[in-house]
Amino acid sequence: MSGKNSLDTLSTLDVKGKTYHYYSLPKAAKSLGNIDKLPASMKVLLENLLRNEDGETVTQDDLQAMVNWLKEKKIDREIQYRPARVLMQDFTGVPGIVDLAAMRDAVDKAGHDPEVINPLSPVDLVIDHSVMVDKYATPEAFKQNVKIEMERNNERYEFLKWGQGAFKNFRVVPPGTGICHQVNLEYLGKSVWSREEDGRTYAYPDTLVGTDSHTTMINALGVLGWGVGGIEAEAAMLGQPVSMLIPEVVGFRMTGKLPEGVTATDLVLTVTQMLRKKGVVGKFVEFYGPGLDNLPLADRATISNMAPEYGATCGFFPVDDETINYMRLSGRDEQTLALVESYCKEQGLWRSNDNEPEYTDSMELDLSTVTASLAGPKRPQDRVDMEQLGSNFDLILENNGKATEKDKEIPVAGKDYSLSHGDVVIAAITSCTNTSNPSVLMAAGLVAKKAIEKGLMRKPWVKSSFAPGSKVVTDYLDKAGFTSYLEELGFHLVGYGCTTCIGNSGPLDDEIGDAIQEGDLTVSSVLSGNRNFEGRVHPDVKANWLASPPLVVAYALAGTTRTDLSQDPLGQDSEGNDVYLKDIWPSTAEIAEAVKTVDNEMFRKEYAEVFEGDEEWQNINVAEGNVYDWRDDSTYVKNPPFFEGIDKPLEEPGNIENANVLAVFADSITTDHISPAGAIKADSPAGKYLQENGVAVKDFNSYGSRRGNHEVMMRGTFANIRIKNQMLDDVEGGYTRYIPTGEQMAIYDAAMKYMQDDTPLVVLAGKEYGTGSSRDWAAKGTRLLGVKAVIAESYERIHRSNLVGMGVLPLQFEEGKGVEAYDLTGEEKISVLGLDEELKPGQSLNVVATRKNGDEVEFRVKCRIDTGNEMRYYKNGGILHYVLREMLKK
Repeated sequence: MSGKNSLDTLSTLDVKGKTYHYYSLPKAAKSLGNIDKLPASMKVLLENLLRNEDGETVTQDDLQAMVNWLKEKKIDREIQYRPARVLMQDFTGVPGIVDLAAMRDAVDKAGHDPEVINPLSPVDLVIDHSVMVDKYATPEAFKQNVKIEMERNNERYEFLKWGQGAFKNFRVVPPGTGICHQVNLEYLGKSVWSREEDGRTYAYPDTLVGTDSHTTMINALGVLGWGVGGIEAEAAMLGQPVSMLIPEVVGFRMTGKLPEGVTATDLVLTVTQMLRKKGVVGKFVEFYGPGLDNLPLADRATISNMAPEYGATCGFFPVDDETINYMRLSGRDEQTLALVESYCKEQGLWRSNDNEPEYTDSMELDLSTVTASLAGPKRPQDRVDMEQLGSNFDLILENNGKATEKDKEIPVAGKDYSLSHGDVVIAAITSCTNTSNPSVLMAAGLVAKKAIEKGLMRKPWVKSSFAPGSKVVTDYLDKAGFTSYLEELGFHLVGYGCTTCIGNSGPLDDEIGDAIQEGDLTVSSVLSGNRNFEGRVHPDVKANWLASPPLVVAYALAGTTRTDLSQDPLGQDSEGNDVYLKDIWPSTAEIAEAVKTVDNEMFRKEYAEVFEGDEEWQNINVAEGNVYDWRDDSTYVKNPPFFEGIDKPLEEPGNIENANVLAVFADSITTDHISPAGAIKADSPAGKYLQENGVAVKDFNSYGSRRGNHEVMMRGTFANIRIKNQMLDDVEGGYTRYIPTGEQMAIYDAAMKYMQDDTPLVVLAGKEYGTGSSRDWAAKGTRLLGVKAVIAESYERIHRSNLVGMGVLPLQFEEGKGVEAYDLTGEEKISVLGLDEELKPGQSLNVVATRKNGDEVEFRVKCRIDTGNEMRYYKNGGILHYVLREMLKK
């Protein structure tokens, strides 16, 4: 269970007649110092280090640093964190399993047993990102969408089903089951994990990393976890620690109680706005205070889920009575519940209002001050009070030069209505954020029921959909009697998975799309999701508003966001009388009464065979064998070239000499810009490749679904339609200048020309390079294009580590310096010197840029390989290469 363990802290705990061994924090405190005031999230990290102390990757100095944190409430030290398990979804998980299969292939070709490649930590992959809202507002929508999903993704699902049988410690939750974060909250997460080893049962905090940024949702259950890049997750699966700085922890104190008519969604939008303003990027946020006594666990989950939106690494709720209540409701067994309570109280991890921890910084919110809200039109932190939405939208039109168009109407072909600015064309109850919460879903059901009873209907131009995070949701809506009312308003079940929130909103009706484009209309979507970035929900929808499920229903009735629902009518009843939101909005008591219908039998029933899948999943035929039989004709799953020659002697990295610049980027280039995402254009390098391989344009699917094919993904790297390469004037999209001829071409095409000439490449960038979602292909694609180094003014945490993890050298300009300071245009030849010596983490290196006229400019950069572990990874060509070589040595 651990290595040297210099502190004698191993203890036992008897729970309902069963003995558990654990590493005692109170015993450790006798040697290290008092930890009573240490935040609960930090105690979880301390226990993780204590249990894994081996004198090399974790030392007693690391343990002492965690305790010394209390002196200044921060400390500059890197630690090696070993999560108990890994959570994946199919978009980000498929490339990880492809890499494992490729590693087995490489081991087999090297003459060794391929079964040495297995996850060492438990891995659960939930297929939830592939369903699209192709069909909606019909009783057959769910079955039809699942059928389309299975047809589109058969190759991927066949591969994942092979992996489920071939790898140990790897489970797949089939499509049509639920969203990974909700399945994690309702079933997989345990708060306290246990493991059998050498005849003993060890207990320790449940911790994880996930390949999706909203992995943080599980923090509501007192489980410490956050999203990482796929490369980091793969390394964690294979027993490598996650390198991280000991974080600062911002305490968020809650008091009071939410007022009548206000939902958890309104609360999370308020919290997001406050924390974004505070600035918590790279920090833990821990919630505490007496207000938590009035906050159900589902409300906490809504807040934890949106940690990426407020910028924190995680939003942590310590274990308390409410945690136990929820775990009992969701069907966990009594032995687990008893263990969680006993262990957390013994270890000082149980929340108490009488002993509040100390934090790096803190802020406070009185829950009674929260008001009904939405957020938009393109950022989750831009909260708008509901009554101000209409005036806010008019301001958006004015700022976009459309002040004179407020009353413009565009007739919809073949229909008896017109479209205008602000009209709601998508209303979606969707995403892990809110569909995990019975109170807001029951509220949506009550709004629908009262609306129908008043004779209201959704407006005909609204595409409505309902995609809950688990099957339990449909069970309790059925039992409460609300399903039929939601369906009458067009909120039929379309699938169990991530839909509109990730852009899987499906097509709008042709005549609706035509009217939007004809009038250049700024139309709206209203969704119960967590992200509304520009262009994410649907390419024709420019204003996207995050809202609670009952407000989604309300705006589907209103049909427009240019309204004040506190004053303006939603419509008229059967007698022509105006009906207002207040007339159909449920009371807190009505919602609470409806929530009582939720019981643990629903959870037990739906999760009894969670890994079995439906008949279509079960009928997928897969070849058996411990090495995957790669299909030459597959356009979804390909054997990547990362591990070719892995059994050959390792070559030390040398200087980068006379590299060409592939692209020059300004500040805030995100992984959405770098990594392939969204639709594949027919005239793009990826589109041409697919057509050359017999794929019709209508069958392209998305980049996300093809993450298992490096040929597609490398062609889509740096190909975002909004990316701007400063080597070109006023050109948007994935283009560059091929310097030898001066010709403008796709970045992929130029990279291949450079590769033919054995010319190394570098990328130049500004501040915050690689912000956004983890997207491992942002680093994998960069490597496959032949980029040896990126020189930027600063990096986002995960992308920097992913570059190292793929053997790409991240370099950083000196403070205050950058492309402009040295007048770099991208036409220079770049040499990075000092790599042929004994390279050290954080070392200063010399760069020589040679201009076309032969002039040279020299400048210093910092090597952003930050730790000794990372240096080992880089010298091996990447983290997985290092792991594989170590396995081959053994």
